[in-house]
Amino acid sequence: MAKKKCPECKEGSPAWMATYGDMVTLLMCFFVLLFAFSSIDAQKFEAVMESFQGSAGVLSGGKSLSEAPFVFDAMPESKTSKESVVEMKKLENLKTEIEEYLEENDMEAQITLELEARGLVIRFEDNVLFSSGSAIINPNYYEVLDFLVGLLTTDELISEEIRVEGHTDNVPVNTSKHPSNWELSTERATNVVRYFVEAAGMSPQRISAAGFSEYRPVASNDTEEGRAANRRVDVVVVNQQADLEEDEE
Repeated sequence: MAKKKCPECKEGSPAWMATYGDMVTLLMCFFVLLFAFSSIDAQKFEAVMESFQGSAGVLSGGKSLSEAPFVFDAMPESKTSKESVVEMKKLENLKTEIEEYLEENDMEAQITLELEARGLVIRFEDNVLFSSGSAIINPNYYEVLDFLVGLLTTDELISEEIRVEGHTDNVPVNTSKHPSNWELSTERATNVVRYFVEAAGMSPQRISAAGFSEYRPVASNDTEEGRAANRRVDVVVVNQQADLEEDEE
């Protein structure tokens, strides 16, 4: 009986290998082209790598985030942070100018300055602007108010918001004009605003008045010294960036 001949074996690889090889080659060409079109910024790469140091123990280092400008410039918060720094610098410069004026005129005890998160607080202590129980501005301080308006209407500060706040101690007031400390504190703040706008020419769109009566004390009302500290008028140059960040929250 004759033996069946083995079918002739075809030489070379299977047909599907050619298609697969073409696909892999095309993919390789694609990635080579992508690499050729891209460029690596050595400084940025180094900054990004530094930002991982100390993070989750991946790389050794003392910081979890690098302060390199290339890293921070890429963060969405960087613009807001820069604007906050600029705003705070404006307020610091303003504080310095007012301090120099107060020192020259020996008025550090009557008017104090505090740089807070909400802005620069220019505080007229006790009965500096007003006599006890009165809401009529003391004419001796017109010059000071004019000086403040001059600073606040410069090109650098022309857009800053101003809030005037009236405060009292907890001693009751009961007159025909001021039935309570609410009316007294509010009228004092309003009269300062009116002076800024009507006499000194400040834009009314950027200024407001508020009366807080006895309810925002800075000291205890149990002593005469504390009550004197609570009787005050605050002119607040608002930190606009702090206001924006608060609104976003």
